This record gives sequence, structure tokens and C-alpha cells, in this order.
Amino acid sequence: MARRSVPILRHLLTKPTTPTLAPANPTRSVTYMPRPGDGAPRAVTLIPGDGIGPLVTNAVEQVMDAMHAPVYFETFEVHGDMPKVPNEVIESIKKNKVCLKGGLATPMGGGVSSLNLQLRKELDLYASLVNCVNLPGLVTKHENVDIVVIRENTEGEYSGLEHEVVPGVVESLKFCSERIAKYAFEYAYLNNRKKVTAVHKANIMKLGDGLFLESCREVATKYPGIDYKEIIVDNCCMQLVSKPEQFDVMVTPNLYGNLVANTAAGIAGGTGVMPGGNVGADHAIFEQGASAGNVGNQKILDKKKANPVALLLSSAMMLRHLQFPSFADRLETAVARVILEGKCRTKDLGGQSTTQEVVDGVIAALE
Repeated sequence: MARRSVPILRHLLTKPTTPTLAPANPTRSVTYMPRPGDGAPRAVTLIPGDGIGPLVTNAVEQVMDAMHAPVYFETFEVHGDMPKVPNEVIESIKKNKVCLKGGLATPMGGGVSSLNLQLRKELDLYASLVNCVNLPGLVTKHENVDIVVIRENTEGEYSGLEHEVVPGVVESLKFCSERIAKYAFEYAYLNNRKKVTAVHKANIMKLGDGLFLESCREVATKYPGIDYKEIIVDNCCMQLVSKPEQFDVMVTPNLYGNLVANTAAGIAGGTGVMPGGNVGADHAIFEQGASAGNVGNQKILDKKKANPVALLLSSAMMLRHLQFPSFADRLETAVARVILEGKCRTKDLGGQSTTQEVVDGVIAALE
């Protein structure tokens, strides 16, 4: 049984080299049996964001409209230089349960809190998931890369939990929870993944990372069919750039996960094509998987050459999360066909197509 975080991509457009006989009594497979009323359109909170965000979110809107997908968007203007996320945005996400967002610029230093972090904390989106997978047609140095990086999203150094004890002495609070370990193993189990690797620095951070490993080990005992490994983050980075195909699901504390996810995304084909999202018990936000805070540069914006692939694939994840699997399959298939056939290419794909040309190609490839 093939495993895949993005199920359609691996076998897309693969045709048998020899003819096959049709079964005597062919039947149509049933991928999803909805409950009455499941086809009702769902509201999704949309945050276009900063920089290239409005370009790529508009690309998603066009494709959703072309698919007649059963979703509609409630759009809000939010920008990274705001002091906080407006209350009406938080209330919309709490009501709709699902949000799609472009990048929000994060100010450097100066005590200004990241709105990305605010959203994660306010909604308790404790798990970040990034799919780092080779896409057919996209040439990379490594093949057979199929990694899912799951990182704790609300605790640790990267969460912004820090304060100045005395002038010149800054303390960063780091603590771990078993819920991220539970989510990683549950994800692996439900997606037919075979291995979970815990990334840590427990040889130095003996208390915080030691607790993280204890949680992972305890949860691992409940999943005997899944191989459990541990790796120090230093060695992990070296192994990622030399032999990335050895990894399957990776579970990490917050800061390490940000670095590992971006490294894995670069190895698999670039941040512009890797989908991802943030999820908690009640809500989910889907966005570009790696470098989600990257809003592009003015040159890309002026030429309208932002790569929409990552957010389109994140939207497919969103559709599956909303229990619209056939729409997710159609979208993933169309995006993968465009990449495989080389019809629409952006900078990450080795060419200079505009965002709109990619969108037009995906719409034309929809089935």
C-alpha cells in the first residue's frame, strides 16, 4: 500500500507500459460516503496578508471558483505591522474552524510580537505540519524525498516566551508537552507512515529536551507497528542534506522544527512548492508550509511572479480537512500535471512564469 502525505502526487500521470484487462464486473470505487448535508458550502476565513500574500491567495480563489468547490471565503485585512490580530478575525476563525492565510510580515526585534505567533497561541494551534516531498517534473539533487515535519507550535524558544530577568540577562522559557508526540504518531498511523524520528538536543538541554524524549518514548510504546528513532538536531541537519530519503515523519520541538522544515523543503524542491498547516483540537490554519512568514520581495511583487503552488497544495490539504476529498484530489492532480508537463514555471521551478500563468495552467488541467 503506497503511503503519501499528498496521496495523488506519487502516481500522477503514471501509465502502464503494457495493456491491462478490465475486470469482468467493473465497479466504481467509493472514496468518501458523505452524510446528508455534507455538500453544503463551508465558510473559510481568508487572510491575504502582506507582500505576495494577496497574489497567491487570489490564485487559490480563482482555482476554487473554477472547481466550483463547496467553500466560500470571509476575507479580512491583516498586516504584520498591526499591534495585534483584530478581534473580528479571531472570532471568524473560531466560528468557521478553518482559515487560509498568506504570509504576514514579522518585524525584526523591537519588541513587536509576530501576528503568526499570536494566531497560533490564541487558537492553540499546537501542531505545525509541513509536507516536504519531491514533485514529478521538478528536478532536485535528491530523489525519493517524502518527509513530513511535525513541530510543536506554541511552546519553547520560537514561541516568543522570553523575558529580561535583569538588564542584559534574557531568559527563554522552554517546556514540552506529550500532545505533539501523540499527534505525530497519530498522523503516522492514519497516513500509513512507517517511521517517526524525534529530533532533539537532550545531550545539552537535558531537562526540556529530555522531557520531550520521554513523552515521545511513552507514546511510541502504544504504536508497535511504527518504527521509532531519535536523532540529535546537529546530526539531523547533516543527515538531511546527505541522505534525506531515510526520514519519514519527524517530530520536533518548536525552534528545531522551524529549521528542519525549511531545510527539508529546500532539499525537496523549494519553499514555494511545499504545503503545510497548523492545527489544534478545534481550529486549523493552512498556509505555505515552510517560510510561512516570507512575504517575498518587491521585485517578485512588481512582476507578479509569486509562486502559488505551495498555497494551492495547502488548499488541497484544507479541502481534505473539510471532508471534500474529491476536490482535493482534483486540485492536487491539476497542480502536479502542470509541474510535470512544464507548462507553467515560476522561479522555484526554473522559469519565469507569472502567478496568473500558473493559475491558468492549473485551471486548464482540472478534471
